[in-house]
Amino acid sequence: MDDHRAILVIALVVLLYGYISKALSRLNISGPMMFTGFGLLLSPLVFNFTKVGVDAEFVTIVVEVALVLVLFSDAALLDLKLLKKYWQIPARLLFIGLPLTVILGTLVAQLIFPNEPTTYLILLALLLTPTDAALGKAVVSDPKVPKKIRSSINVESGLNDGIVFPIILTVVAMISSGLTQAEDNSWVVYVFEQVVFGALVGGAIGFFGTKLIMLAVKHNWMESNYRNLIPIALAILSFYLAESFEGNGFIAAFFAGLYAGNTCEKTREHIENFAESEGELFVLISFFLFGLAFVPVTVDFITLNVVIYAFLSLTVLRMLPVMISLIGSKLDFATIAFIAWFGPRGIASILYVLIVAHEMGSIEGFETIYAVVTVTVLMSIFAHGLSAQPFANLYARNHKDMESKQD
Repeated sequence: MDDHRAILVIALVVLLYGYISKALSRLNISGPMMFTGFGLLLSPLVFNFTKVGVDAEFVTIVVEVALVLVLFSDAALLDLKLLKKYWQIPARLLFIGLPLTVILGTLVAQLIFPNEPTTYLILLALLLTPTDAALGKAVVSDPKVPKKIRSSINVESGLNDGIVFPIILTVVAMISSGLTQAEDNSWVVYVFEQVVFGALVGGAIGFFGTKLIMLAVKHNWMESNYRNLIPIALAILSFYLAESFEGNGFIAAFFAGLYAGNTCEKTREHIENFAESEGELFVLISFFLFGLAFVPVTVDFITLNVVIYAFLSLTVLRMLPVMISLIGSKLDFATIAFIAWFGPRGIASILYVLIVAHEMGSIEGFETIYAVVTVTVLMSIFAHGLSAQPFANLYARNHKDMESKQD
């Protein structure tokens, strides 16, 4: 009965938000903020209208599909020519900033949570490393922000999820088997396989899927109403095929979208339409379920130390590694600070902690980790949601000529 109530509530919330979404956007109130807020109001914490277990299968499926669709559409809307020209920034963020974030996050966690096992704290740092561009949508979609910066933030958000995920699974396997440190380098091979096979499968799906779309359009085989549905099928197909071939499904979805959106202009248009409707819906439902199911489970474990670490995770633990990684990039301090701030935590962290819960069987023993992830995502939803458009406007005003200087 509760699951049916949740579905009814989701429909009502979508209707309500749809009617007033434009008015809310003028107040810098984002969709994720509204849906998370409604989830909290209807959860056992407030009105107790319905109760959904965080381990409910449909919760995991919805969040998983949302992340796959977001990665696919974000990649498809990237300007690959621009990325080839300005690849250095996302490369620095992923290969210098990301490892530094995990290391610094683990070291600080050891100071704040000295009684937790080191492997648990590594897991915590990994769970909070992936960023979610959806929470700062204005930053990656506002044309006033230079393309170079939008593209860099988008690429980082798209790829760090998949890079971190196999490492998370490795640490979970170490914890569940009672290991405190890896006994060999098998995890390196595992991560390599996940990334490479994921990229290859995703690229193949994007290639063949796009060719078939172009062929179908050329011969007028496809009804126009179905063209926006093709991206959903390609994204999900790339995910599950990659998982079947020992690759990472999230990386596959990203690379499938990257190819599909940059080889056919018509396909790109349909993916953009899809991302603004069906894709957005899945994202918003995910945040509603976060407020409805996730927060109530962990609220009893929230302590002052949990709040402190969550705050540090969104600020120092994110911004310092990014700033270090961009030393020598010829970007001014305002640009570096802008990129450093917009590292929101959202769907990826929610999904990954759900997967950890599934692998471990319960949250018992991991209460601190779950509480920190919950508070961090909750803070990020509102902090980045409220600041995205004002900061984008401020930054754009002071960097109008960035692209012309770069060109």
